Amino acid sequence: MAGIKDVAAEAGLSVATVSRVLNGHPSVSEDARRRVTAAVERLGYRPNAVARSLRTDQTRTLGLVISDVMNPYFTELARSVEEEARALGYSVIIGNADERPDLQDHHVTTLLDRRIDGLLVSPTDGGSPGMLGAARAGTPMVFVDRWIPGVDVPVVRSDGRAAVRDLVAHLHALGRRRLAIIAGPAATTTGRERVDAFREALGAHGLELPDAYIGQGDFQAGSGRRVTEGFLDLREPPEVVFAADNLMALGALDAIRARGLRVPDDIGLAAFDDIPWFVHTDPPVTAVAQPVRDLGRAAVRALVDRIEGRPGESVTLPARLVVRRSCGEGDAGIESPSPVRRSTP
Repeated sequence: MAGIKDVAAEAGLSVATVSRVLNGHPSVSEDARRRVTAAVERLGYRPNAVARSLRTDQTRTLGLVISDVMNPYFTELARSVEEEARALGYSVIIGNADERPDLQDHHVTTLLDRRIDGLLVSPTDGGSPGMLGAARAGTPMVFVDRWIPGVDVPVVRSDGRAAVRDLVAHLHALGRRRLAIIAGPAATTTGRERVDAFREALGAHGLELPDAYIGQGDFQAGSGRRVTEGFLDLREPPEVVFAADNLMALGALDAIRARGLRVPDDIGLAAFDDIPWFVHTDPPVTAVAQPVRDLGRAAVRALVDRIEGRPGESVTLPARLVVRRSCGEGDAGIESPSPVRRSTP
């Protein structure tokens, strides 16, 4: 592999001049710049990013620690983050925490050891020691999707309360009264917030959320299957199950079909976090959609602001309800509330 000395020999210039050209120093002549550029192309020279980072104290690299790479929501978020970072001249290294605080800390430590310029994190819980330590040490950091109350870090997230209210109003209009939820982990802000929003929305229609209709999940499909099996075993099963994320919704669908039941004839199903797959299920799933791509872009911009010495601002974007046919909409023929976008499969 060609080195900087090879580039200097090929260009007929000193190593110091080549170094100044590669680092964008304004004192070099246009002729020297052309000669170095031509030599670099002929030799296929690639600058050593680690060595450059030691000189400039920047690697132009961001770290992204996501909660579960198998979750389509986080896959799309990671793609959006990578695209926006690349547009701003940064690369991204991704770590998958798999909803485990210890693995989250492992990735945070590894990324910091690699001298990343800043860190995007979707926390798996109320705060693992390594992540909290990095935040308190002043590492440029932004929380995305989830956050930790009391930690002074910008948060980029969506607000699903209005969309959950729209969902409950929609179900109420369909005549559904017994509504249950598969909750996410109580240690996460999104897990708690979605249950609270659902309970508040039910209360606005004079409905309660009995303990038997709250099932504790973990944002993964297996828990959605397990919780739904418990709902179906009740003397009076719910009329609709609302899964607080897409993977738990797919698990719920598995449990319903394993009993020989049909959605929505025997039980309705709705989900938080819309995904492309939902239009291909039978029936297509009614879901709360988050603006995932906008969240990823906003998170990168907030982090780059912090890295470059500007105040990174928190951003909250609204979620929306997408009505399909998994709650009996086709049979009822009732229009959705006005804030809701109706889609067709």
